[in-house]
Amino acid sequence: MTDPERRRALKSLLLLGGAWLGGCDRLSRSDRFVRLLESVEPVNETLQRALTGQALAREYTEADISPVFRPNGQTNPQNPEYRKLAANHFADYRLRIGGLVKNPMRLSLAEIRALPARSQITRHDCVEGWSAIGQWRGARLGPLLERVEPLPGARFVVFHCADLWGPAQEPYYESIDLDEAHHLQTLLAYELNGAPLPIANGAPLRLRLERQLGYKMAKYIMAIELVDSFAPIAGGRGGYWEDRGYEWYAGI
Repeated sequence: MTDPERRRALKSLLLLGGAWLGGCDRLSRSDRFVRLLESVEPVNETLQRALTGQALAREYTEADISPVFRPNGQTNPQNPEYRKLAANHFADYRLRIGGLVKNPMRLSLAEIRALPARSQITRHDCVEGWSAIGQWRGARLGPLLERVEPLPGARFVVFHCADLWGPAQEPYYESIDLDEAHHLQTLLAYELNGAPLPIANGAPLRLRLERQLGYKMAKYIMAIELVDSFAPIAGGRGGYWEDRGYEWYAGI
């Protein structure tokens, strides 16, 4: 099976599982809909993992880059801490890394830029039905995790973000497992199309997780926490949208 064929087949499975309804908050509040998603998610994840392994997502050429990389979700967080950092062009930004690690860290953008990096031109697939191709540069997450040295109990990487959602103004968060964190294309991106990452697209740092759907790619990352379980965090399902019924593993 070719890469495009595999991606089409996996996307069809996600459609059957309901992931294409990521933009529909009304259905996410339906108990029946949530139970449907829960019933198909283990099948989707098992099959997708078996088919993809550590394979790379397709990479494109500069000629393929979209004229505009469409921002989505929140595009200008009003979190007071974030507004203060943005006003100073993120000079005072520090990425906090902690949880189940031997060496907790706080890293400036300059220090993050000095980490092992990668550039890649990839396609972003949104659950709302649109796609865009962009060139990303960022620090590889795997080598960074090696520096902080996860403790034996660590299983998941949780990203805590600056954007606040819903009437209760809940902080956005996402999570992945350690295998996905060490994938070659998993980046903490600080550049888009050769320029510093715009605020609308997630400055100063956003996750690039090229083999999964867009809602997994957390923007405005403020802290990274390694945990043995995300059950105690927010709704306990591993992400803001997952707490509302979306699949935790959104592979394509």
